[in-house]
Amino acid sequence: MTWTANPAVTSTANPALTSSANPTLTTAAGLPPLQVLPARLGAPRAGWTRQADVVVIGSGVAGLTAALRVRAQLPASRVLLVTKALLDMGSTRWAQGGIAAALAAEDSPDDHLRDTLVAGVGLCDPAAVRVLVTDGPARVRELATLGAEFDRTPAGELSLTREGGHLRDRIVHAGGDATGLEVERALIAALRADASVEVIEHALVLDLLVDADGRAAGTTLHVLGEGTRDGVGAVLARAVILATGGMGQIYASTTNPSVSTGDGVALALRAGAVVTDLEFVQFHPTALKIPGVLAAGQQPLVSEAMRGEGAVLVDAAGERVMPGVHPLADLAPRDVVAKQMSRLMAAQGVDHLYLDARHLGSELILRRFPTITAQCRSHGIDPVTQPIPVAPAAHYASGGIRTDTWGRTSVPGLYACGEVACTGVHGANRLASNSLLEGLVFAARIADHLAGGLPSPGAPVEAVVDRGSAGLADPAQRAELARVMTEGAGVLRAAPSLLATAKELVDVGNVRLTGATVAAGPEAWEMTNLRTVATALVAAAAARTETRGSHWREDFADADDAWRGHLLVRMDPDGLLGVTFAPVPPDGVTPPTGSGAASAGSVTAPAGSVTAPAGGGAAVADRGPAPAGSRAAVADHVGSGRARAEEGTFS
Repeated sequence: MTWTANPAVTSTANPALTSSANPTLTTAAGLPPLQVLPARLGAPRAGWTRQADVVVIGSGVAGLTAALRVRAQLPASRVLLVTKALLDMGSTRWAQGGIAAALAAEDSPDDHLRDTLVAGVGLCDPAAVRVLVTDGPARVRELATLGAEFDRTPAGELSLTREGGHLRDRIVHAGGDATGLEVERALIAALRADASVEVIEHALVLDLLVDADGRAAGTTLHVLGEGTRDGVGAVLARAVILATGGMGQIYASTTNPSVSTGDGVALALRAGAVVTDLEFVQFHPTALKIPGVLAAGQQPLVSEAMRGEGAVLVDAAGERVMPGVHPLADLAPRDVVAKQMSRLMAAQGVDHLYLDARHLGSELILRRFPTITAQCRSHGIDPVTQPIPVAPAAHYASGGIRTDTWGRTSVPGLYACGEVACTGVHGANRLASNSLLEGLVFAARIADHLAGGLPSPGAPVEAVVDRGSAGLADPAQRAELARVMTEGAGVLRAAPSLLATAKELVDVGNVRLTGATVAAGPEAWEMTNLRTVATALVAAAAARTETRGSHWREDFADADDAWRGHLLVRMDPDGLLGVTFAPVPPDGVTPPTGSGAASAGSVTAPAGSVTAPAGGGAAVADRGPAPAGSRAAVADHVGSGRARAEEGTFS
């Protein structure tokens, strides 16, 4: 397969992205040519218009924090928050585990940084992680001041626990296992107290509006409402913040809610923004496997915090699953646990294993895990007296829209935070309970950056394609897409499975094959977004011929320093994807692996796979930092992946 040269990736501001410095990848894997994807969503013209200084898309922890922080930093600003369902129906409410922060006297940001780098297996951006762990404690304390009621000790101190991959007790919880719900409650209460923030619910974001110079100038939306805001409209804004959450619905079994259809990443691709690390999808090891029910849609989560308290994974015979697999056993990073479970399930011919918490005692289980207990009992399972049937499910996307440490994407005026973004803090595998913290920290930094001066885009150019259902995928095949992705690009991957998946994605939802008449509307737009994101993910997963973090290749079982870097995916104006490789320097924690280390010369992957030069990061460093906020600064970050957080510039 060959990814053709992509003019959209070429940047005069950043030689690392030019075809001569870093050509697109070529592989002998035999994948079919990448399909042409819709460069815009087919939709009616906007029938109404709203204006704002800043529009925030998404109402999870990142979106709510961004809106509140912008209002605090820019009191005179007009902020519009758009959410796909109700204000409280995002992914944040489902977060059970907690928020990680170095709050204990015996803990430190350096310890938190090291644990995060270890989990990220060489692909974290140390500068971004430094921002996360340094700013994190203050953001958690601010939440408490805002009214979030976190669990506390009898002495009134924050009650801190430990989860997989953490070597210190640093996880803050609320309501035992209802942390996300409490965080969301506190943030929504604060938002509703500010009458100056306009909220539009039941609104699906469609495409980015840009001016003649390619700067973000707003978005188009489709609102399922009444009156003047019904149907497709346009929001004109000086800055656009994407906080749309994840893309778990590309898989048949996921802990993500039904609204997590990859809308933000798909929008960014159509807008020409760089996305990265899409191949790194974290599968939570312990989603509740409901007896007699096939996995489909959102699955209840059995929090990792339960293993943090001492619950252990066992098979049907009661044999432990994790001892001997990893030094941390049941507290190993999630990718290690999910892969071991998947392998054992395949070897035993079963579709689930068990999480045994009975030895913890009823008092601890009921106090720490009331939500999990209620969910289990509603399905006839009592964690106090029975092992809990569990199986891996798609949980978190470590990749997303590439940003710097101020949340800026490669499109001027477009920002991203939360799960939709790839800030560099997660690398190849997210450390448990870092996701809520990431949303808090980087949403606040976007607002801090905007406080230095809002962008001033020109009038948007024509952005909505008035072509009915042209380019839209058949929503009747959504379940088929999820099946294809689960079977071929799920926990365990190999060249044959990825080849089959790539071929099937060309046909799934293709109206030329289904013969369906697809009307422009939410179902078709969501299906088109899912197909777009799935295609980009499979392209990256096929290119990365190694196992690293949450990307597991059965045919390339080891990590290889030749692949210590990021796969950058970008769509050109004709709907063709381009994939480039940008190496990163060692992080000082992850040991060298594989056939060779990346150097300033070239990176040669294992024979028969991918060859890509390593010019990416080095080409930028000699030029010095770009001015903060400039287009060149963002382009430099996309090429090099190294950010000077303290200066807001790139090298």
